[in-house]
Amino acid sequence: MPKMNVTQSIYIDARPEKIYPFISNLNHWPTWSPWTVAEPSAKITVTKAGDHYTWEGKIIGEGHLTVVEQEENKSVVLDLVFLKPWKSTAKTSMILTPLEKGTKVTWNMDSRLPFFLFWMKKQMQHFIGMDYTRGLTMLKDLVETGNTNTTLAFLGEVPFEATPYIGIATDGAFSEISNTMERDYTALMQYIMQLPEEQRQRPAVAIYTKMDVLRDRCAYIAAHPVREIPDDLPEQFITGELPSFTAYTLRHTGPYRHIGNAWAAGMMHQRNKKFKSHKKIHPMEVMHNSPKNTPENKLVSDILFPVQTP
Repeated sequence: MPKMNVTQSIYIDARPEKIYPFISNLNHWPTWSPWTVAEPSAKITVTKAGDHYTWEGKIIGEGHLTVVEQEENKSVVLDLVFLKPWKSTAKTSMILTPLEKGTKVTWNMDSRLPFFLFWMKKQMQHFIGMDYTRGLTMLKDLVETGNTNTTLAFLGEVPFEATPYIGIATDGAFSEISNTMERDYTALMQYIMQLPEEQRQRPAVAIYTKMDVLRDRCAYIAAHPVREIPDDLPEQFITGELPSFTAYTLRHTGPYRHIGNAWAAGMMHQRNKKFKSHKKIHPMEVMHNSPKNTPENKLVSDILFPVQTP
């Protein structure tokens, strides 16, 4: 069975003694778990002592987690057992390293893939690493602010009406998407806000034409729907038309650093056949407000996964 290792770290602006209870007592784990956020209705059972945790769900599968070793304010070692969708075990640990002003929190996992999944090793390590990053980001917010500051609403299948749009197309590194999107939407919105209000009634949309996080590539169109395309459109912009379609829709409320929770949850739901993806229409994100004039905890975005309808 092929070995698999995942390690991710984050800086938290707090001393180890403040962080330690959140990682050593498993009663806190459902709050910042990067998986239970995808299925809030999953059955979670934690012992009163907080040393054993079981989960069972249609989306997140089934398994249990047990604290096997701990050093107060320094580290926790856990045994992880997956029962569904396939059986496997792992040894995980969380290590607290004091820094001058805060703490470095490192989450490790050593495991083995079932032999029949050997070809997925690199992909699995990458995606579990992304899950760990999402969990650590929620843990950071929880410790620093008292809340994970991320909420998902599962809206189900929602119709989307056809609309023309003006946009900017970018093909670049997925790791740089925050910077390139800020650049593109700043330029786009400066132009859109010059149009008459009746021309720009819909919120901005990001159309993801290619997403390959394993190779760190992402192509998207930063777009804004309009009623009609102006005749004197500057050359830096492109135009197109989104078709009418039905989308499996998840709504995220909170800082944009947590938007990956919505994308990950949607992809988990797709893998578990909650919907059938439409191969000819790209997934997209509808941004209902802007970080330029909205407190980050009130930012609202819908992630749209176009579905194949009968």
